[in-house]
Amino acid sequence: QVQLAESGGGSVQPGDSLRLSCSNSGPTFSYNTMVGWFRQAPGREREFVSAINWSTRRTYYLDSVKGRFTVSRDNAQNTINLQMTSLKPEDTAVYYCASGRMILSEIRNSGRYTSWGQGTQVTVAS
Repeated sequence: QVQLAESGGGSVQPGDSLRLSCSNSGPTFSYNTMVGWFRQAPGREREFVSAINWSTRRTYYLDSVKGRFTVSRDNAQNTINLQMTSLKPEDTAVYYCASGRMILSEIRNSGRYTSWGQGTQVTVAS
């Protein structure tokens, strides 16, 4: 089964960049699997950040990260990366990757994802 693990979190200053990676140590993602990134800040609900269709590579983003975050697929490593630039304090959260098969209208619904990583902390502060 799919086994996900995030890496790349850390503490940075506003305006800095970070790259998160989501590695799958299980079988490669099946056709049309969505791999999503979610985040959860203290006291807040888990929030959709971005997703990529493993097969088509089509990408989707939360409005507030468009133009700053880029999600991509690394075929050789069976990995999904989330490049984050121009980070803001409001980006501070635990970031999770998740995968699942769903229709397009469901990609922002965390309940539709069936496999999750353990999360990685991102802290943006001056």
